[in-house]
Amino acid sequence: MEVETSGPSVSSQIPAHGVTLKSILIAVILIPINCYWVIEMEVIRYSGHPVTISLFFNVIFSLFVVIGVNQLLRRFVPSIALVQSELVIVYLMLSIASGITGHDMLEILVPMLGHAFRFATPENEWQQLFVPFLPEWLTISDPSLLSGYYEGELPLYTAETLLGWATPVLWWTAFITVLIFGMLCINIIVRKQWIEHEKLSYPIIQLPLQLTETPQNRLFQNKLMWLGFGIAGGLALWNGINFLYPILPEFRTRIRSIQIFTESPWNAMGRIPFSLYPFAIGLGFFIPLDLSFSCWFFFWYWRLMRVLGAALGLRTLPRFPYMNEQAAGGYLALCVLAIWASRRHLLHVAKTVVGLTQQDNTVVSASGRETQEAMSYRGATLGLIAVMVFLVLFCYYGGAELWVMFAFFVIYYMISIAITRMRAELGTPVHDLHYSGPDEILTRTVGTRQLGRDNLIMFSMFWFINRAHRSHPMPHQLEGFKIMERTNMTMQRIIFALVLATVLGSLAGFWALIDRGYRLGMEVRAYWPSLSAFGIEPYRRLAGWLQAPEETLIAESGFMGIGFLLTTVLMFFRMRFVWWPFHPAGFAISTSWGMHVTWSCLFMSWLIKWLILQYGGVVRHRKVAPFFLGLILGEFTIGSLWTILGIIAGIPTYGFWV
Repeated sequence: MEVETSGPSVSSQIPAHGVTLKSILIAVILIPINCYWVIEMEVIRYSGHPVTISLFFNVIFSLFVVIGVNQLLRRFVPSIALVQSELVIVYLMLSIASGITGHDMLEILVPMLGHAFRFATPENEWQQLFVPFLPEWLTISDPSLLSGYYEGELPLYTAETLLGWATPVLWWTAFITVLIFGMLCINIIVRKQWIEHEKLSYPIIQLPLQLTETPQNRLFQNKLMWLGFGIAGGLALWNGINFLYPILPEFRTRIRSIQIFTESPWNAMGRIPFSLYPFAIGLGFFIPLDLSFSCWFFFWYWRLMRVLGAALGLRTLPRFPYMNEQAAGGYLALCVLAIWASRRHLLHVAKTVVGLTQQDNTVVSASGRETQEAMSYRGATLGLIAVMVFLVLFCYYGGAELWVMFAFFVIYYMISIAITRMRAELGTPVHDLHYSGPDEILTRTVGTRQLGRDNLIMFSMFWFINRAHRSHPMPHQLEGFKIMERTNMTMQRIIFALVLATVLGSLAGFWALIDRGYRLGMEVRAYWPSLSAFGIEPYRRLAGWLQAPEETLIAESGFMGIGFLLTTVLMFFRMRFVWWPFHPAGFAISTSWGMHVTWSCLFMSWLIKWLILQYGGVVRHRKVAPFFLGLILGEFTIGSLWTILGIIAGIPTYGFWV
């Protein structure tokens, strides 16, 4: 739902623009700064966690600052001021780079590179089990290099040290670039169907779309937006002062846990988290009612399933209700259902690729302007095939079997498609899917005994893309295409901009992580999460697989099937009955850490939105939408300023999220 304004859209009054040198240069300057900032927050300070939500607050703040500077340029030097399309490119490139650097990619990969070599002991038996078989070109084994990273206060910028890190850094950068280019190829294939034909809503883009409007930004002229900004920003400001001076009272918005029941079987429900993040309430306002209802409803559904398991004494199913497994099945079902809904378009794509029909390369913007696709369907399909060949051969060179890794990446891209579809259609604020990637799916269904050591080693090397999926880059690509469609942007050179952001984001993320290690020492300043979580998790799991190999896990595989089936049934009823209140995506994401943290916020936004629509109608809903954009922008802005103050002053400061 967009902000209601009077008059024609500003974007429809200005000529179409695309990627410019000016926008690229600004993004290139800001990418290393943002990567450094993300690492300071999420690794060194372990606070803020900007890329664990769908809309990265560091990117929104950076965009807000650029817009402020741009307003000054527009007033005093209008000839060099940025237009909306250039601001959009900055936003997209920063989003891609931040996602790569963040919590579920490089922040996990870099601590993994040398962890097994430094922390192998006779007690954990890693040396005998797998250390000699780790790919040398993907890891760091030199003790002197590891000492610098873990102990700190050693020079990084020497030829010997940089060359020592160069091989794994460049190989992993190539892998990440190709992997994300594959996502881009898929998005190009589905773009016309999901944007022009189905006209999905893309709720996450509302704030960046409204922020970047030029030459006159109507959002900044809206009093309700500034009211929301003042409330959320004021809370963040006050709580930040309370953090420094605890004598002042706190208006707590962050998560806390409440123990409701203490007697069996109800105590199986566990502690109930509760939070009232203004930004999450703001994001939730733009989510369709059936999804926001389903998110909090299924949160309680899973809690009651735990109680049921305890009441029935299901000792033969110790992990009942197998939430991770059912979530994995749900995500796979969402992918299959999305493909099925797009089957006619995909058939047309297939005919185009083999030359049976001619592709219409026209991109129709929201105002009716026509431009050209960024890439032909044939080019995107051949690109995706080339990506799969590279990825499988990459793993084969690392010792894995071709068929196993082909299945691995097919499942990985299926999960990626499901996440992207959810973001496009529903705007889910979180989508982490912890511990349920293709590595877990294959080991549960095929069995670790059948897969063998070398495949399991490669699975472990990919822990950084499968531990969780919060900072996934693929949704940002498709949301970028939607923003471009809404703002009359041309598609020329967008592939170059997104690939450049991927490469620079990877290199800048590696630099920020390694630099902070050599300056501060990860064992000294970031034992949690770098060592005790990200570094050790894949190798501890690998040791368990190798020490106690298993056949197919029947219960786990069965509950994945149940999750797939239930998601499909929910979609069937949703398509058949208009009144059906349960959304299958709500079922799939309700098991996650993110929903654990935000269910109460989504309940609040659902209730507010329902009351507004019930008693004020769609017109009133549109009028109040800027208020909720203000909640997001206000908390993001003041919260970002607190983190920057803490980094500059070298002191702990208030983190508004988690």
